[in-house]
Parts: sequence; structure tokens; C-alpha cells
Amino acid sequence: MKEQISQLIQTALVHLQSQHAWGERPKEIQITHTKSPEHGDFSCNIAMILAKQQHTNPREMAQLIIDALDKTPLIKKIEIAGPGFINFFVNASTLTDVIAEILREKERYGFNPNRQNYKINVEYVSCNPTGPLHVGHGRNAATGGSITNLLKTIGFKVHREYYVNDAGRQMAILATSVWLRYLALMGAEFSFPSNGYKGDYIVDIAQNLKEKIGDSYVKPIAAVFAEVPPDFNEEAQTGDKEAHIDALITNTQKLLGQAQYDVVFELTLDAILDDIRNDLAEFGVEFDEWFSERELLRSGTQQRVLDKLKQLGHCYEEDGAIWFRATDFGDEKDRVLQRKNGQFTYFANDVSYHVFKYERGVDKMIDVFGADHHGYVPRMQAALKALGYSSHLGDILEVILVQFAILYRGDKRVQMSTRSGSFVTLRELRQEVGNDAARFFYVMRKADQHLDFDLELAKSESNDNPVYYIQYAHARICSVFRQLTEQQLNYDEAVGLNALTQLDTPYEQALLRSLNSYKDLLERAALAYEPHRLAQYLRDLAHQFHSYYNAQRFILENGGEKMQARLCLIAAVKQVISQGLHILGVSVPERM
Repeated sequence: MKEQISQLIQTALVHLQSQHAWGERPKEIQITHTKSPEHGDFSCNIAMILAKQQHTNPREMAQLIIDALDKTPLIKKIEIAGPGFINFFVNASTLTDVIAEILREKERYGFNPNRQNYKINVEYVSCNPTGPLHVGHGRNAATGGSITNLLKTIGFKVHREYYVNDAGRQMAILATSVWLRYLALMGAEFSFPSNGYKGDYIVDIAQNLKEKIGDSYVKPIAAVFAEVPPDFNEEAQTGDKEAHIDALITNTQKLLGQAQYDVVFELTLDAILDDIRNDLAEFGVEFDEWFSERELLRSGTQQRVLDKLKQLGHCYEEDGAIWFRATDFGDEKDRVLQRKNGQFTYFANDVSYHVFKYERGVDKMIDVFGADHHGYVPRMQAALKALGYSSHLGDILEVILVQFAILYRGDKRVQMSTRSGSFVTLRELRQEVGNDAARFFYVMRKADQHLDFDLELAKSESNDNPVYYIQYAHARICSVFRQLTEQQLNYDEAVGLNALTQLDTPYEQALLRSLNSYKDLLERAALAYEPHRLAQYLRDLAHQFHSYYNAQRFILENGGEKMQARLCLIAAVKQVISQGLHILGVSVPERM
């Protein structure tokens, strides 16, 4: 319907352009669903855009466009509203067409086959494998998973990727922490470094290491702490925790040697990665690829990227380091790619990783990151622009920033720190509130807005709990069809589809308007990477259905066409709720 109205307006503008010798007309005409039925079904702001170009009154321009529109049985009435909006009221028979389309397409409703050749790489979660996932990671996982599902639903080919940061200092601290816990299990006595990774999971990994290698990796504790600077003392405010842990890393690698150190490192990495994979899989979040940072480092991509940027004239040398002229491409300052000692920076690795993605053949890359990566966006887009990468799907790289999810137990906020071990894991949250509530609550708000996770509301079975409310609407519709079978009555879809004009109550009209807006909502939510739009839509649709359920009977004593038409309507509502919940990673129960 939106496309038909857009075409009507385009045809009218062609006619007006020839009459008035206007300049180039807009290539795209924005048609939106109105928010309330008194303003019609669809609205267009084209009159205000053209009035500004032609220096005339918007309402007069709107009337000029209306007068030039071809007559069509699809449109019942057209009105001018506010400063110059053109509102379209469509005929009731047009509104009901969506039911047949939904029932015919089912889970493929909203799918555009023209997008199947476009590949989008979506990277999400990608947290350092230094401990279990906590509730903050859960919001990233739910957001990224819902975005990929939205994009796939409207037709794109999506590659879901997790970047495993399995190289660098944090992993060295992790491996050293595990070995120190192993030594403690073997009887060594010492003060655990304040900057080491703590928590029961480190002890568990150390216990596994002990069971595997026995006492063969035990070294004198005096040698472990030889020439190690003092740790930070909070009471005396002396010592250096960073220098302390770095010296312990050096001693660990020296005392163990490469072969033994690799055993500790790999056992630690595998244990945590396995836990993360299992946790995400149980949460309904899966990936097509787990890409290792070490593989990137072995590929030599950093040097290739550096050489290309140099060749293009986008680098310069200063104080022995190689800098990228990021300010030439919109960043606030230039960035170091290679330090004076020859080591590549984290920024160089990030650029190289995205080049690696691009070279695997993608039309667009989307990164779903924590909000603390806000400075990452302009520098990465600058680098990719400098390298000449572009996409017909907009910017080659889009970065979605996800604010932290704050968990409350009553009025008390739970503090979380991966190193201290004082955090609530995603698994603990799921066990307490369930996967469905966790997935839905995480995406209820726009990703860049702070989220206060209300634990008690998420566990409640009430209309105030949005996921329960939506699932209950689906279960209620299933119960109607079960009752139909119990009463030995039939659901005749063909009869119902031919009688849809009998859906004339305000409740039915409200549902029809919502169903007509669903495909457009899917499109907008997917292309804006905003699953919260779908969550809000489903909540509104469930409210409309519950109102209808409480006001009308679906199984009528005399059966007939009206009953079949109502059954077709609620079957379409059921299909939309089912598809929407699946996109958000929420189960669709038939009984509650």
C-alpha cells in the first residue's frame, strides 16, 4: 500500500512538474503509518518539502498535489493536516488484504528476495576470553542476535562473527593467574597479585590443570617472585600493580618455557571459550565463525595494510613511529599504527581485522560494541575510507554502541568486576529470570540508552511483564483453536478470507491497522539496527489483541462467515507474534 501511494504521488508530481516547470522532483517519497486512526492510515510530508523548494504555502502545495492525484478505489478519503501533511484513508477492503498475505507467507513474511545477494558481516559480543559472560555481555549478545535475525528476515545474507581476542597482555595476565592458582593448590604460599584475575572460575581451571599435569609444572615460589616489584598497597598507597603483574608474566614465561606455558595458555583459553560458547548457545545466540586474533597476527595483514596506507600517502613518521593521517578523514586526531619498537598498535590490528573481513567478500560490516568504544567509530571509519572501501548499502562500517545493563536486586545495584570475581554472570541471570525474559528485557530499550534491569518484573507472571503479556496473547489464540477442535468445529480459511469485510468493529480495525504496519516496521527496525522497535510493536499488538479477546467472541454459535473471518484475523496476529518473538530470540508457548 505504501508503494502504491508513493507511485500515485510520483505520477501527480510528474504532471505538476510539466505544468509549472519545477526543478528536479524528490527521488524518494516518504510514506509513514499514522499513529491514530483519526489521522487516516498513511501520511506524507512531500508538500512541505516541495513548498520549501518553491517558496510557497505548504497547505496550498498539498491541495495542488491532491488535485493532481489519479482516482483509485484503494483510497477512501484524503485530508490535509497540520502544516501540510497529506493523510490518506484507505478503504476497509484494502486493509484486510494483509491477512491473506501473512497467512500465505508465514515465516517468510517481510522477506525481500532482491536482498539475497547482499552479504552483511555482523560482529557482536567479542568480549575478551578472560572470564564468564556477565549481564553486561548479555545485552550485547541479545542486541546483536536480534539485529542479525532482523536482517535475515528482510532478506539479507548475514554472517555472524565473534572475534576472539586470544593474544596480548590480558591473555598473559589470565594464563599467569591460572598458573599462580595452580601453585597455590600445590601448597605454595604467597599474596595473589591485585591485578590478577580472581574468581572461582580461575581456581576451577587451575584444578583442571593440576589434574592434567600433576606436580610437573611446580616451580620454587621464590623464583616466581624474584625481582618482582612490590604490588600496590592500598593502605600505604605504595607499589605498582601494573609493574608487579608484568614482572610475574615475564617470570612465568621464563620458568615454564614456551612448551609448558603454551599448555597453560591453551588449557585456560579452551576452558573459558567453551564456557562462553555453551553459555551463548543456551541463550539462543550462535555464530557462523569464531575468528582468532592470533590467526590475524599470523596472516601478515597488518603489514599489508600499513604498506597500502603508506603507498596511498596517508601515513607519516614522527618520533620513530608510523602515524595514520586520520584527521584527513574526519577523525579528531591522527593515530599511531606502528610504534617506535616496531610493534603494531591495537588500532592497526583493528583496521587489519576489518580489511580481513572485507577481503572475505562482504557488502557491509556491522560491529556491535559496548558504549566505551565510542572513540573507536570515527577512527575506524576514517581508516576504511582512506583504504578506499565503500558499499552501496551505505557506510562500509556501522558501529552499534550498546550501553551497559545495570542489574538491580531490590533497590541495590550489583557491582561487577571481572578481575575481582565480583560479578553476576549471564548464566546466573538466565537461571533466575529465564532466557525469554532476559532476551526480551535486554532489547526493550534502544541500545544506546542505559538499561536498568528490573529483576522482580522480569520474573513476574503479570500483564506488567511485557514478555509474559505478549506470550500470553499467542497462547490465548492457540487456546481458541483448541476450543474450536474440542467443539468439533472447523476453521475454514478460504471462507474466512472471502468474508474479511465483516471485520468492522473498532477492535478489528485497530488490529488490521497494526498488521498493515508490521512489514514496514520490520524494514525500519532492521535497517536502523533497532530491535527495540519490534519489541514495542509486539507489546502494542498484544494489548490490542487482549482488548479484542475480552470484548468479542471468536467461536460463534451459528459459526458462519463472521466466525471464519475473525479466526483468520487472529491467525494472522498469531503468526506475526510468533515471527516477532523468534526474531528477538524468545520462545513462543502455545499454553500458559
